[in-house]
Amino acid sequence: MSKLLKKTAEEKLFSRNFTGFGMDLNPIVSIGTGIIILGFSLFAFLDLDRANRIFNLINDYIVQHLDWLFIMTSNIFILVCLIFAFSKLGKVRIGGVNAKPEFSNFAWYSMLISAGMGIGLMFWSVGEPLYHQQVTPPIYSSSNSLTQALATTFFHWGIHPWGIYALISLALAFFAYNKKLPLSLRSVFYPLLKNKIFGFWGDLIDILAVVSCLFGLATSLGLGVQQINSGLNYVFGVEVSVFVQVILIVIITAIATMSVVSGVEKGVKFLSQLNIIFAGILMGIIFLLGPTGLIVRTFSNSLGLYLNDFLTTTFFIDSSNSTWQGSWTVFYLAWWISWSPFVGMFIAKISKGRTIREFVLAVMIVPSLLSFLWLSVFGVTAFHINQITQGQLFNVVQSDVSVALFEMIRHLNIPLFQGVIRIFLSVFSTILIISFFVTSSDSGSLVVDQITSGGKLDSPVPQRVFWASMEGLTAIILLMIGGEKALKALQTAVITTGLPFAIILLLVAFVLIESLRQAYKTQEFKKATTRFETLMDKYIDIENDIDKKTLEDLGGIVITHKRKIKDKIKKNKK
Repeated sequence: MSKLLKKTAEEKLFSRNFTGFGMDLNPIVSIGTGIIILGFSLFAFLDLDRANRIFNLINDYIVQHLDWLFIMTSNIFILVCLIFAFSKLGKVRIGGVNAKPEFSNFAWYSMLISAGMGIGLMFWSVGEPLYHQQVTPPIYSSSNSLTQALATTFFHWGIHPWGIYALISLALAFFAYNKKLPLSLRSVFYPLLKNKIFGFWGDLIDILAVVSCLFGLATSLGLGVQQINSGLNYVFGVEVSVFVQVILIVIITAIATMSVVSGVEKGVKFLSQLNIIFAGILMGIIFLLGPTGLIVRTFSNSLGLYLNDFLTTTFFIDSSNSTWQGSWTVFYLAWWISWSPFVGMFIAKISKGRTIREFVLAVMIVPSLLSFLWLSVFGVTAFHINQITQGQLFNVVQSDVSVALFEMIRHLNIPLFQGVIRIFLSVFSTILIISFFVTSSDSGSLVVDQITSGGKLDSPVPQRVFWASMEGLTAIILLMIGGEKALKALQTAVITTGLPFAIILLLVAFVLIESLRQAYKTQEFKKATTRFETLMDKYIDIENDIDKKTLEDLGGIVITHKRKIKDKIKKNKK
């Protein structure tokens, strides 16, 4: 069946690709994406204020009236993932019974975190916990405002986003490596659409995925360079201007392009591991210079509160007129869901050879715990600095969250060489921010490149360069059209795609359950066959060298396994 699907994909999908000028592109997906990008850019150029109003109205309606949809679907995604992990389906291996992991655990975790969360944690680890301390959230009741604020931040950056990523990445990996379908969003709909995924409907699904990925990456890159520019201005006095931001985009895109050209095994893997090492060094320094004892106590208390009230908070839907849940929880869920095609595709690409149980538990738990450690170190240090500066750090967060990290570093209690160490930490933080942006950019470009090629695992180098450049060019165009205003409009537009993707992921969940059940039966049948063949070989080899009783016992074992295999064949036929 898998070989037949692979052959069908080559005949009906890959054969349509344009292969001139060093490219290997699906013309419908590529041209369709280009038209949408140009259309949005033209709309923003002609009337940016109107574009912002329209997208904000759509976004406000979704957040206010469909908040329950995001909350309930995200809970379903987590539940489905846990079923996969703790049921017999967890034994299924991505890529088949004999598949082996392509990356070490450290490299794998590094790429997961760098693609999924890295840059967001760099910017929000100071600002968000501090905000929740000052403005009490309606979730997590605690007499300690620090514990409540940090637990709320854990809720937004923990199991929920990684549950969403785990589900979509598992579906993509399973259909690509076990069913031999293209590594593309269209493939997860094969059980529903069958061979229609190779035509118009598949193209439409992939266009939606590419637009979401490309717009999300362009938005993050554009807003990110503004934040980097603010940091450089705060520390070194570099002018804040569109010109500087364009230069930063060009530099980041150039580095990302070199990484993309070298592929996942070299460039992306190397940068991701470097990110985690650098992030560990920075976190360790802040941990030692900050209120170490308070960090440990607050981390422990907040983690306990987060886990203890998990179910209550997870199913909480605000029925008051408060805008808090819409502005924070629902916003985050919509953003994670809209971001899921990109992150899910990348995680799928690097996860061949792992069992479902290992995959789900690793993706949901390890990055969440590392994020909690990071948020605790920076968040609790921010609480401490804000207290000794009498609210000065919070004022900075309200006016410009992008410089909150640098402001916190400026007020750290450093016993020796204060000036030198502060400059070192500020420069080191800026380098780490840029490095995380480069990693997001190159992994995102690889994903877009793969989808537009129809889901091929390898695509030409010129094509990788093209999509990496397109991402940077889109960000530059929007910056020049309307700066932050244009980027915010694009960000709002991307978040609205969270609604259709939430419904798509719901379908994916149910499709995947049935597909994994069939895969489990097939895998167990192959294992039983292998055991039978091994026993038969032993039986034949030693038949003339053992006593009669042992021979009869061994023969009985072989007959038992033979019967089991026959029973499995009958069940599969039914």
